[in-house]
Amino acid sequence: MGAIVAATVGDNCIDRYLPLSASTVGGNAVNVAVHLVRLGRDTAYFGAVGADEAGRRVLAALAANGVGTGHVRVRDDAATGTTDITFGPGGERIIGAEELGACAGYRPTPDDMAALVRMRHVHLGWLDDGGALKRMLAARGTAVSQDLSVTSPAEGRTPDGLAVAFASAGPSLPEGEAVAARLLEGGAGSAVVTCGAAGSIAAGGGEIARIDARPVEVVDTLGAGDTFIAGFLAARLGGATLAACLAAGRDAAAATCGHLGGFPQVPGTLK
Repeated sequence: MGAIVAATVGDNCIDRYLPLSASTVGGNAVNVAVHLVRLGRDTAYFGAVGADEAGRRVLAALAANGVGTGHVRVRDDAATGTTDITFGPGGERIIGAEELGACAGYRPTPDDMAALVRMRHVHLGWLDDGGALKRMLAARGTAVSQDLSVTSPAEGRTPDGLAVAFASAGPSLPEGEAVAARLLEGGAGSAVVTCGAAGSIAAGGGEIARIDARPVEVVDTLGAGDTFIAGFLAARLGGATLAACLAAGRDAAAATCGHLGGFPQVPGTLK
């Protein structure tokens, strides 16, 4: 790994596909980190896992994909998180019970913060800190993004201070445009809204771009939104236009829909 230019902070879990008796490593922050590396952006993950087999599995998956794990905290007082998954029509995933486990209450240490503020970009996954880390990083001039559709306490789901605010809307570009406008009005530097089969939209700096969705044969949509974020951010870090960033996100997400889990991996079995 070269010089680390990006970091993700927050959630990790074992996704448990109940109808298939299979499991994969996932979580927004983990999925985004893995795909950023796969797209050529050296990235580190900051978060917490349990001192258990599941935690070792998360760490092994990150390391196998070249993600930096030097700032991952291993907790012996909490288990690694899990998410139960079932499927709806067309392969759409349905998220059931979630156990946040070691992710709950995670906060970066002073040493972690010293590393984070040196990053070109930091993406935040699920965090229950009320937006504190976002505000601290933004105050230090660090570019921050967050998926505001990820389940987290409401006080942390605000666009202020974000260089890029990601969100999802119904299958309608006009609805997506309205969501993007609200995010920009709320203080985001750029807003990116995915609208399902209708495509996606990005706005910021007086520009606006739209792109159609790519038809795919769906195996599993879990993690596709996270992959979209990684594709968009990887292109943005390379200086691409909004339209090119949208295309990169769409194409990356389409590939993720073709396999089980948020990134390519050998599924485990449920015990």
